Amino acid sequence: MTFEEYTASLGRLTAAIDPTASTEDAVEIQRAVASLEALDQIDESTLFAWVSEHPSDSFVLALAVGLSREKLKNQLRDWFGTASWAKAAREHPSSFVQRLDEDFDLLRLLRVQRNQQYSFGDLLVARAGTRATATNAGASGRKVEDMLEAIATDLLLPYVPRTRMAGRHGKTAPADLAIPAAGPDCVIAVAAKGFDSTGSKLTDAVREIEELADARTGHQVALAVVDGIGWKGRMSDLRRIYDLYDTGAIDGLYTLGTLDRFRADLDSFASLRRIRRRPTSS
Repeated sequence: MTFEEYTASLGRLTAAIDPTASTEDAVEIQRAVASLEALDQIDESTLFAWVSEHPSDSFVLALAVGLSREKLKNQLRDWFGTASWAKAAREHPSSFVQRLDEDFDLLRLLRVQRNQQYSFGDLLVARAGTRATATNAGASGRKVEDMLEAIATDLLLPYVPRTRMAGRHGKTAPADLAIPAAGPDCVIAVAAKGFDSTGSKLTDAVREIEELADARTGHQVALAVVDGIGWKGRMSDLRRIYDLYDTGAIDGLYTLGTLDRFRADLDSFASLRRIRRRPTSS
């Protein structure tokens, strides 16, 4: 398999989404906003009362000032020693509102945005910066892991997901699938790296596969399933992974389109290494 053949087999992992379709997150936000819009006016007293009555919806106040839920959690840890907005809003409703107002201009921004008329351009700008209608960032990676686990299960192979293997000179490396066990008992270590978007996670994925190649002993098998169109924006990183395969530092490189070959190779390696299969259920 040449590098060109390999890159040609890369495919999209996540389905295209309809940005106008609703999601559980969007419904939750819309419900919370409806109760905010029902307030006669926005001031400290009305927001104190709203937060006390709707602690689980209080995260929308952070969205109004441009904070994601994750960033809100970080602020709450600093302010109240908890990452739960429901708990913070329930136990400290006045301080919750006051902190957001003092640090992020909450009251003014809420008043402005409640009465603002938005254009189609405003909608697209907001959509570019929000994930209310997007799929989970880890969905594509977990899709690859889930498919590999299904193959191992079907082959009756014992495995440990999302762990670490141990190899030569005590070196360890991440293993998204360790067969039949983790640590020094790992015989076949599989890396599953699927990304439809680019970013630092792709570089981290390359490093983890390199660590796997460096740690494995001559008896251990290292396989990598790497897919997703995000890699097409990081061709130098993808080339580093391919070179590990091309030089024999890892034993196999696959995409979801070549999982039939992965299955056959995994079955073969397991037989050659005399990995004990799980008994079939009666």
